[in-house]
Amino acid sequence: MSWRDSCITDDANISQALRKLDESANKILFVTKGDRLIGSLTDGDIRRHLLAGGTLYAPATEAANLSPKSAVSRAEARKLLNRKGYTAIPITDEGGKLVSIAFRDEKRAREAELGLPVVIMAGGKGTRLEPYTKVLPKPLIPVGDLPIIDHIMRQFQRYGCECFHLIVNHKKQLIKAYFAESENGPHPIYYDEDKPLGTGGGLYLLKGKVNETFFLTNCDILVKADYEEILRFHREHGNSITMVCAKKDVTIPYGVVETAQDGKFLAMTEKPHFSFLTNTGFYLVEPEVLNDIEEDVPIGFPDIIEREHEKGSNTGVYIVEEDDWLDMGQLTGLEEMREKLYGRE
Repeated sequence: MSWRDSCITDDANISQALRKLDESANKILFVTKGDRLIGSLTDGDIRRHLLAGGTLYAPATEAANLSPKSAVSRAEARKLLNRKGYTAIPITDEGGKLVSIAFRDEKRAREAELGLPVVIMAGGKGTRLEPYTKVLPKPLIPVGDLPIIDHIMRQFQRYGCECFHLIVNHKKQLIKAYFAESENGPHPIYYDEDKPLGTGGGLYLLKGKVNETFFLTNCDILVKADYEEILRFHREHGNSITMVCAKKDVTIPYGVVETAQDGKFLAMTEKPHFSFLTNTGFYLVEPEVLNDIEEDVPIGFPDIIEREHEKGSNTGVYIVEEDDWLDMGQLTGLEEMREKLYGRE
C-alpha cells in the first residue's frame, strides 16, 4: 500500500470518499487539487456533514478540513505525530505540493514498489572502525541485533527493492558466507575487486549488468528519508546523478580569533555557528555514468560526480534532515547509530 492510497482528488464525492476510507487502514484521506494538498477528510468529518443535512453525492471538499496540519520534512512530521491525536501528517514542498505522508504506524503504510537495483560499496577495509574490522568486514559490524548491511537492505526492501549488487574486496568470503547461510534473506550478486578501487572505481564491474536507474550507497550509512520522493526528484530534474546530502549544524565551542598575516588582531567571534550540507554517501545514478568509469582505475565516487558535472551532465542534490542520516563510519558514530535505531539502554 502506497501513501497515495490515502489520497483523493477534489472532484470525488462523499460516497466515493467513504468507500476509500473503508479500504484505508489509516482512516484518513488527504484531498488534492492537481498535486497540491487542499484538505483532509475523516469518518468524523463525513458524519458531521451528513448530520448537518449534507448528501452522499456532495463534493468531498464540503466535508473536508480545508486547513489540514502539514509538514515540510519527514523530521518535522515525526515531531507532529508524537503529539496526541495525529495519525498521519502530509508532507508538502514549499509550493504546497503533496510529496509524501508520514503515518503514526508506518507499517500500515506500505511504501511504493520502486523495484530499482541497489549497489552497495562493501569492499573497504573500515580502518576507522578498528579493532572491530580486524575481525569482521565493515558490512557485518553489528548495530544492535543486526549487521549494518542488514539494516541497509531492509530499508530498501520497504520500497520493493530486492536486487542487491555488492562490490566486495576486504574479507569478502565472510560476507558471502553470511548471506549463503541466510535462508530467508536476500541473495546478493557479488563483484570481486582484485585491488582496492575506491568508492567509484569498482562500478566498472557493473557495466552491462545494471542497465537502469540504480541506488548506490556506502555500507556504513543508513538514510531514513522517503526513497520514493528522492527518486521523483531525480527524475523530475533529469539528473544523471542525485547526491543525497544532509543538513549539518556545527557550533565551535570556543571564541574564534581572526588575525592579519603579521599577527595583528582583527576580530573575534564567540562560539560561531556554521550550517552546511554534507555528502551522506547515498546516491541515485543513471546507468550511462558507468560508461565513463575506466577499468582498474581507483577513483572515489565524489570525483566521478565532479567529472560528470564538468562534462555538463545534470547532477543534483537532494537534502534530508540531519536526523535522517545515520553514519557509523567511526566508532562514535557506531554507538550513535545504535541509539537512534534502538534507543538508549
